[in-house]
Amino acid sequence: MKCSVIRELDSLDSFLKNKGQLHCSVVQGLDLRELDLDWSKLSFSGAVFLGCTFPKEVKADLLIQGGAVVFPTLPNLPYDPYRAQLYSREELMHGWTPRADNSVDKKIYDHFEARGGAKADILESLAQRIHDHAVDDALRGLLEGKVEDDGVKKVVAIMGGHSTPRTDPYYKKVVKLTRDLTRAGFYVASGGGPGTMEAANLGAWLADVDDAGLDVVFSILDSAPKYSDPGYMEAAQSVIDLYPNGRSSIAVPTWFYGHEPTNLFSKQIAKYFSNSIREDGLLAIAEYGVIFAPGSAGTTQEIFMDATQNHYVTFDKISPMVFLGEDRYNKETMLYPCIKQLAEGREYSKMLHCSDDIQGIVDFVISHPPFESEG
Repeated sequence: MKCSVIRELDSLDSFLKNKGQLHCSVVQGLDLRELDLDWSKLSFSGAVFLGCTFPKEVKADLLIQGGAVVFPTLPNLPYDPYRAQLYSREELMHGWTPRADNSVDKKIYDHFEARGGAKADILESLAQRIHDHAVDDALRGLLEGKVEDDGVKKVVAIMGGHSTPRTDPYYKKVVKLTRDLTRAGFYVASGGGPGTMEAANLGAWLADVDDAGLDVVFSILDSAPKYSDPGYMEAAQSVIDLYPNGRSSIAVPTWFYGHEPTNLFSKQIAKYFSNSIREDGLLAIAEYGVIFAPGSAGTTQEIFMDATQNHYVTFDKISPMVFLGEDRYNKETMLYPCIKQLAEGREYSKMLHCSDDIQGIVDFVISHPPFESEG
């Protein structure tokens, strides 16, 4: 049976609402053992089961004979490769204490390292790819407005140094910038780690906090400026305790850099095993622009990756590229003049901006929405 529309069933409620008509449905990661169903009367033609758990009496042969495709669960993994939702801070940090890191996040990273990291064996690398595909799907659902109730997300990504300390003036600039972008209706995305990435998600979290409140937050975080400092995670938790009901943003970290902690200020976390998929995907979802704070080689790489996407209109739309740091990008590295020269004669040349003025950057992003190429 050919299917023009595929339904994703990633909850027991959505499964039951189909009343046994599972043709052209993908059933993802569900434990179906407790459902009171007559499985012999269900329609499986064109159904796909991804990592589901079935009652003992339901054998894969029954499903396959009925026209289904069954992807089995994979053993001995500390993660679910077929997961239907993004991660949360609470899920990844479960098991962590100031005395010992026994978090889910750390257990997955230790497993990743033990199995060879990015050079894992064939079965582990397959599980990682299935996992990253599931995260891709869950991220798409979030951005399309299927997870939170505020509709389709207008994503602006923030790039910058992972080693930028919390005491750095540009850390604090990024916090204020993403606070104001969130207030203006944009959805902040970051690489999910420490430094500038933490500042990006923190600013979104504190979108309802005034400048005086930010000063209190900075005084708390200044006590442990770097992620290697004692008390780093505790300081972040203190901020969450002070402001427990922050605004949503997305973090997109990777276990490839799993020695760096996932920052605590994002409500939604799309964590990947593949760093290349994660980096390219983070730039791709930033339809409303990418802001580059000061960084080093990684940030420079991301600048040229984003310029390439705009130069060749890889994803059908052209988006703003904003450089936060006039000295850094106009004088020290000359990266902004370089990109301007590269863009000369191209449509994205008018989407470039370099400034240290927070309000000016917000105004630029607002006044330069993404557009489809005329070429």
